[in-house]
Amino acid sequence: MNVAIMQPTYMPWAGYLRLIARAGRFVYLDDAQYERGTWHQRNRVLLDGQQQWLTVPVRRQRLGESLLAVQVDDAAHWRRKHLALVTNAYRRHPHAGEALELMRRAADSTGITSLALLNIALIEHCCKALGLATERLRASELGVGGARTRRVLDLCAHLGATTYISPPGARGYLEADGFRDQDAIKLEFDEFHAPAYPQEGVSGFVSHLSVLDVVANIGWQGLARYIAEPDNASLDP
Repeated sequence: MNVAIMQPTYMPWAGYLRLIARAGRFVYLDDAQYERGTWHQRNRVLLDGQQQWLTVPVRRQRLGESLLAVQVDDAAHWRRKHLALVTNAYRRHPHAGEALELMRRAADSTGITSLALLNIALIEHCCKALGLATERLRASELGVGGARTRRVLDLCAHLGATTYISPPGARGYLEADGFRDQDAIKLEFDEFHAPAYPQEGVSGFVSHLSVLDVVANIGWQGLARYIAEPDNASLDP
């Protein structure tokens, strides 16, 4: 059983969806601490060849509040603004309709005010469009406490994991905390190198953009092939 765990991010990049695709069980770390100005609430798209940020404003929160508790600030009319920007950015792209359908999910989901639940709803739309069979769960519903590597290990044990697949950005703290000192659960890192895909309206490829850019250019079927490329896998022994 392969398990992966990640905090839910806004309109994530393709590597996030690849991580889900590689796991048998994927856990949304929806009760992690919110960090302002991170992928928790923003991502990038291209408008006329220039990178533009889509940022979800949030209400003033208490220090240390969880992603689940943080509320989006709809008084800022961000849903309408994001839809307008994404429409202007991708309306002439080959798969504009597929990308705009995802953006409309955010624009129309006014009943979802938790930042974590908003992000999860959008990622779930992506998973269903890609036909991912991965079982997806929420950490807040699993009753497993702890912090950092100890919680990762306990979540993996709770889910019957034999292998934990991690994004490379977590390598430092996982190894510093002694993940490899135990032998019950194997540790693997998924390196997604984001190869170039046909990108409308730019002279040079811009990588690591939101899933919206990938889908607008190559569609959901193209994205499914893109994240399945075996050459993108780099597994530690």
